[in-house]
Amino acid sequence: MYKTTSSSLLRAASSRSPLLSSRSSLTQSSASASPSPPSPLLGRRSFATSSPAFRSLPRWSHCLHSRPSPFRLSSQIRAVSPGLDRLERNFSSMASEHPFKGIFTTLPKPGGGEFGKFYSLPALNDPRIDKLPYSIRILLESAIRNCDNFQVTKEDVEKIIDWEKTAPKQVEIPFKPARVLLQDFTGVPAVVDLACMRDAMNKLGSDSNKINPLVPVDLVIDHSVQVDVARSENAVQANMELEFQRNKERFAFLKWGSTAFQNMLVVPPGSGIVHQVTILQCATPCFWFSVNLEYLGRVVFNTQGVLYPDSVVGTDSHTTMIDGLGVAGWGVGGIEAEATMLGQPMSMVLPGVVGFKLSGKMRNGVTATDLVLTVTQILRKHGVVGKFVEFYGDGMSGLSLADRATIANMSPEYGATMGFFPVDHVTLQYLKLTGRSDETVAMIEAYLRANNMFVDYNEPQQDRAYSSYLELNLDNVEPCISGPKRPHDRVPLKEMKADWNSCLDSKVGFKGFAIPKEAQEKVANFSFNGKPAEITHGSVVIAAITSCTNTSNPSVMLGAGLVAKKACDLGLQVKPWIKTSLAPGSGVVTKYLLKRYVILISKYLNQQGFNIVGYGCTTCIGNSGEINESVGAAITENDIVAAAVLSGNRNFEGRVHPLTRANYLASPPLVVAYALAGTVNIDFETEPIGTGKNGKDVFLRDIWPTTEEIAEVVQSSVLPDMFRATYESITKGNPMWNELSVPENTLYSWDPKSTYIHEPPYFKDMTMDPPGPHSVNDAYCLLNFGDSITTDHISPAGNIQKDSPAAKYLMERGVDRKDFNSYGSRRGNDEIMARGTFANIRIVNKLMNGEVGPKTVHIPSGEKLSVFDAAMRYKSSGEDTIILAGAEYGSGSSRDWAAKGPMLQGVKAVIAKSFERIHRSNLVGMGIIPLCFKSGEDADTLGLTGHERYTIHLPTDISEIRPGQDVTVTTDNGKSFTCTVRFDTEVELAYFNHGGILPYVIRNLSKQ
Repeated sequence: MYKTTSSSLLRAASSRSPLLSSRSSLTQSSASASPSPPSPLLGRRSFATSSPAFRSLPRWSHCLHSRPSPFRLSSQIRAVSPGLDRLERNFSSMASEHPFKGIFTTLPKPGGGEFGKFYSLPALNDPRIDKLPYSIRILLESAIRNCDNFQVTKEDVEKIIDWEKTAPKQVEIPFKPARVLLQDFTGVPAVVDLACMRDAMNKLGSDSNKINPLVPVDLVIDHSVQVDVARSENAVQANMELEFQRNKERFAFLKWGSTAFQNMLVVPPGSGIVHQVTILQCATPCFWFSVNLEYLGRVVFNTQGVLYPDSVVGTDSHTTMIDGLGVAGWGVGGIEAEATMLGQPMSMVLPGVVGFKLSGKMRNGVTATDLVLTVTQILRKHGVVGKFVEFYGDGMSGLSLADRATIANMSPEYGATMGFFPVDHVTLQYLKLTGRSDETVAMIEAYLRANNMFVDYNEPQQDRAYSSYLELNLDNVEPCISGPKRPHDRVPLKEMKADWNSCLDSKVGFKGFAIPKEAQEKVANFSFNGKPAEITHGSVVIAAITSCTNTSNPSVMLGAGLVAKKACDLGLQVKPWIKTSLAPGSGVVTKYLLKRYVILISKYLNQQGFNIVGYGCTTCIGNSGEINESVGAAITENDIVAAAVLSGNRNFEGRVHPLTRANYLASPPLVVAYALAGTVNIDFETEPIGTGKNGKDVFLRDIWPTTEEIAEVVQSSVLPDMFRATYESITKGNPMWNELSVPENTLYSWDPKSTYIHEPPYFKDMTMDPPGPHSVNDAYCLLNFGDSITTDHISPAGNIQKDSPAAKYLMERGVDRKDFNSYGSRRGNDEIMARGTFANIRIVNKLMNGEVGPKTVHIPSGEKLSVFDAAMRYKSSGEDTIILAGAEYGSGSSRDWAAKGPMLQGVKAVIAKSFERIHRSNLVGMGIIPLCFKSGEDADTLGLTGHERYTIHLPTDISEIRPGQDVTVTTDNGKSFTCTVRFDTEVELAYFNHGGILPYVIRNLSKQ
């Protein structure tokens, strides 16, 4: 199916920079190479409060001609003290003339005049640039444009140009993204942190107004809507009203943030999924993939006459969807995003790039979802964590922009930082489709061609250098799904029945439920609305067309409608107890479903129960709402392994719904098909889905649309005016949002009685002196995990269980169970989130000897306690704790509470086989030490049970610690082993010295 070729690029130890050893605390405002005109958007506000002309204004961004930033980490790290005055003089000298002014040139318009000016990569006349991957060229352009020989040096530029030699050495470079993207689950704690940082600045006697975003920040409220009401024509309105009832305090807080902080835009609820809107906004000012892809993504910025590529970091791991548009974007932790907002350039390791060649063409009936699940499995097997993946080849011409965005979206699932698709003619067609003007598209194409960032497959292609190579013939992709517990466990559709029965037989694990043979045919009978019903192992109880991965793709959405139509025509009907839902990524989906050519298709989706329930992430992030009580009782009383089938990107244990132990990812058409079948225990090739109204068996092939049928409907249904109208309506907000009243204070008035917004304790008793590295002595093991512990295990986003520490906290404060809401919605309250850390009901802790759930053993007493209660007992007695883990610790969503929560519980270090990229960074950002076992070793091979006490022999002088160094860990029973400290850059060492990234930012801003 595919082949792998390794290049000669090998990983090597990074060289230690001599500059950080001084640990200078100097902070210095940056200066532009030319005068900086004032930003017209310095006081950006939410849609509801901004002027109607807002979106016609050019958006301010980081670039040579932008407003100078008062804070840059690189400036402090590179500052070698002997004196502030001399450094200021040197900096003024450097800023007076841009090091690359000779390649700053004009981009002419074909008919006369100019589009603007830009830094020309071809003008460098360096043959190494011609071999660079397109994704690396974006990093190079940014470094050149921002080069001032102070924050970004010519040496940094040279590192990127020489990528083929420097990337294997894991060299560090600074990167300044053009903008930051947030969604509300991660946005609320980010704004809470910013508000708390303002208070901390006040206490330190500094100016609290220094805490303001210095790059454009877009916050899209898309994670709060739950599927409370389904199978109803009124579901959208009903769910939105419930959303506002539950989250009014959160929404008011975010609206306050949009007025209290400069340069922050808040997109109201009901607008769409953050990623989708971002892609759509590319030509006018932009939105997230539903919002980022369709509305916020620019592809090329034109800021006051300076042209440069769009780039974005976001606090949702699926920010990568924008990569399908040729915009460099990836997920970061909320903590890292906050520092970026405050003007800190990102410090990143120059990544390797995997070249993924696509050839051939997908067969009839194969969907983009089948392709992305196949690609995910290939890349996860190859190993791409911390790398870029760049797609190329003749097969690209057959992939629509929506197909590319689907593949790019699942970068977190296959482990890459980015899954990048360079801009080509398909991209330009999409920009026109989504309402960009001809002039804007012409500017984008002209700039990218002039800077050798455009791919024209009609011209001969020059070979580019990649770190390794993969190839996939699209003709080999076959229909498939993934599950039952991980996105990369792909199952060909023709093998699904056998795989399901194997899962029932196998021991409990990623592919097993350990159901005894005699119990596998068990039938649970119950009454549903007064009528008899039954479920068995594998029965589908949730079927959801949801998630940014698929709902932005017209072909699979309209394909689902055609499946529903054909099923209705033949007399098939989804069983009424299955909770069905449709949550589009943007309002554009509704518009093309209501187009006169396909309005009947929409009607048939409704007839099968797939009514639209809202515009947001819903089931994919655990906001599936409750299933019918009688169904739930049948599952729990009979220990049924019930199934959910969703068109999402995450199916980790306990994420979709507490009662669905089996969760499968599938294309929207297959979601409808499995809903009709009512079970995942079916062979679609040989077994009928049901019986038609004529009494004959109906098979999947009888209701499956052809590629040509789908293409015909798509062509007649998706038009540019739909995108324009949808995003014009977004800017007006909605009545419930517009009616929210908020105070005008720039400092937030904390309400101690609030269970949604609470002042966190991060900066309590903080002084101007950094605490230095903390030691870990005789620490107890709080938890002992195996492989693939996800951020959903560490910090669940879904329902708050009635017997959990978080539930107890809420009930003690008079909150009824019906008003618990979700953990995700309560991320503005540290008290609840600390109690919700490691609260996933499916978590497996080796200390519990096979007992599943959020408990651990308090080693000194031997008692079994909730993880929170055990952690607090350790903390109150002054004992440090650590966590043992296997491979891929922290995979999944870029969830900063998965680092904040353990920190508040007193965890000092995590020792794992490997870490997911964003989570490792988040741990560092919260002052937790990430350590990796040596290759071939783990807790089991070393004979560690978790009952030992651990001492980590880390130097207490920060100057004696270097990125990636080895340290010795000893236990109280005489064991000793070596680990690698996963501080990957000098910057991360600076964070650790200050106790985390946010204290670091505050101390440096206070000194200005």
